[in-house]
Amino acid sequence: MDLFDYMKDKNMEKESPLASRMRPVTLDEVVGQEHIIGRDKLLYRAIQADKLSSIIFYGPPGTGKTTLAQVIANTTSAEFTRLNATTAGKKDMEEVVKEAEDRRGMYGKKTILFVDEIHRFNKGQQDYLLPFVEDGTVVLIGATTENPYFEVNGALISRSVIFELKPLEKKDIRLLLERAVNDPVKGLGSYHAVLEEEAEEFLADMAGGDARAALNAIELGILTTSPSSDGKIHIDLSTASECIQKRVVRYDKTGDQHYDTISAFIKSMRGTDPDAAVYYLAKMLYAGEDIKFIARRIMICASEDVGNADPQALVVAVAAAQAVERLGMPEARIVLSQAVTYVASAPKSNAACLAIDAASESVAARKTTVPPHLQDAHYKGAAKLGHGRGYQYAHDFPNHYVEQQYLPSEIAGETFYHPTENGYEAEIRKHFRKIGREK
Repeated sequence: MDLFDYMKDKNMEKESPLASRMRPVTLDEVVGQEHIIGRDKLLYRAIQADKLSSIIFYGPPGTGKTTLAQVIANTTSAEFTRLNATTAGKKDMEEVVKEAEDRRGMYGKKTILFVDEIHRFNKGQQDYLLPFVEDGTVVLIGATTENPYFEVNGALISRSVIFELKPLEKKDIRLLLERAVNDPVKGLGSYHAVLEEEAEEFLADMAGGDARAALNAIELGILTTSPSSDGKIHIDLSTASECIQKRVVRYDKTGDQHYDTISAFIKSMRGTDPDAAVYYLAKMLYAGEDIKFIARRIMICASEDVGNADPQALVVAVAAAQAVERLGMPEARIVLSQAVTYVASAPKSNAACLAIDAASESVAARKTTVPPHLQDAHYKGAAKLGHGRGYQYAHDFPNHYVEQQYLPSEIAGETFYHPTENGYEAEIRKHFRKIGREK
């Protein structure tokens, strides 16, 4: 490295974003992800022992995938090389592999290849890496925001250990913010800023587990706020809200406002008010609610409150839940809006819900037996026991229906499902009347 390269690196260190400067150097500096890098966990032990096999880090942005890769780079005795899948081509990969082969053959030294955004590699690129991962020429560390089971070559998956990184908890984000504000070397300690308690809590909450978002916000706030009369830069709630580009929404994901909003959301869908339902959806999204949680509530409502009045509602809700996992935000908001407005606008019936509740009560209250004509007759000797005797095959009769006893004799004649006259259930009742099931 010549003088010019040295000065370039030093300037980049000073001018790089706060999130980059604050990246941990050692495992002990890493915040969060205790489920995979706690002192008793496999990954922690493997990094400490410098005995890594190929791994893939999977998780939302800002959860520490690149950070962990950097920690590995700082601790390993192997040569650490990185590629970004968004810009790397076949030639780049060939060069890395050639150097790894030479290094292994001449010096017996391993090569760790870190591929950021590995899901961006096409199938051909992933296939190219496979034999070199398989024979140990390179130890692969992949990082992706997408589910690797959908986006990464199955053969690579089978030769790697998958570690899922979770969104950081609020306490973790708060610790990182405090480090950033007070660290005079890598952080913003030289600015003598004061991060007010309310502002810190807000940033930690609004970051939604994304450390990068929180650090970018505090950096913007400190660099653009003038000192007060005491000579210190005060970051209050208003400044924090402006910097993270979200206004304060009265919505605590662990408190009463959370449950009140969810309750209002569900009741609006049940009450056939799509305007109110989509409003509460927007409020939850704005406040950083888990989109998978929202999707689950829509599926429940589609079955519990719409039911067979519009069987398509559950189909829409389930498809939305799958799409949400594939897309993520911000596109997921559109899918959720479609599902919410469909379920809210659909005709309603809780007959299916009432049916299972009533049947469950009956099961708990009385011991019953299966009528002999319904018992399994597909084995030798069943006929001698009388199993299946007298059973009438429905498809042999007009309208594919024949009246016979299906319920146990102990509760014969009981009715659990009472279709309404709403939506498709009106058609169900019409069909029942046609075949003579409903008199």
